[in-house]
Amino acid sequence: MRTRVRGWRWRRNPLRRRSDVVEAWTVLVVAVLLFVVAPLVGVAAGLRAHDQAQTLAVAQRAERHHVRAMVVANTPRRLPTVQGDREHPYRARVRWTEPGRATRTALARVPAGSRAGDVVTVWFDARGRSVAPPPDDVAVWQHTVTVGVCAAGGAAGVVLLGHAVERRIALRYRLAEWEREWARTGPKWTQPRT
Repeated sequence: MRTRVRGWRWRRNPLRRRSDVVEAWTVLVVAVLLFVVAPLVGVAAGLRAHDQAQTLAVAQRAERHHVRAMVVANTPRRLPTVQGDREHPYRARVRWTEPGRATRTALARVPAGSRAGDVVTVWFDARGRSVAPPPDDVAVWQHTVTVGVCAAGGAAGVVLLGHAVERRIALRYRLAEWEREWARTGPKWTQPRT
């Protein structure tokens, strides 16, 4: 039956090697880095991303305006995936009347499935170009959580990679240490006794 002794690397005993002590301290440092520092990195990155995304959303809300427009053409063109957003993936000709101005017609982003005669909400920037709607609070928080989780995961990955490298170096050192010990002890064991 095998008995497991907890904390043997920390106790003083004749079988404890220097590499055992280094490995015990390394495991402690890695645990602190994984369970304290990596989450803090994620929180810090998430808070910074939230501030930047919130600032961008406020700026976009200030410069963009939306109008209710009627789709006049039934031939939507799909936008390239880089420029388009999921809510408004098509462009179609729309017509609307701004208060105090004449009726306007333009090519704008419209939701999928829009047909001629449908009334849709379209967004324009200060220059009158059709743009995607500004990000709402849900999009800002999704961005925040994504950046925070990725930063914490990246920090944990770096810690675990560093620990794997340290373990490999420690194993190489431990094997060299055993080899030196065996070189001193081996001749005593292998000599024939008379």
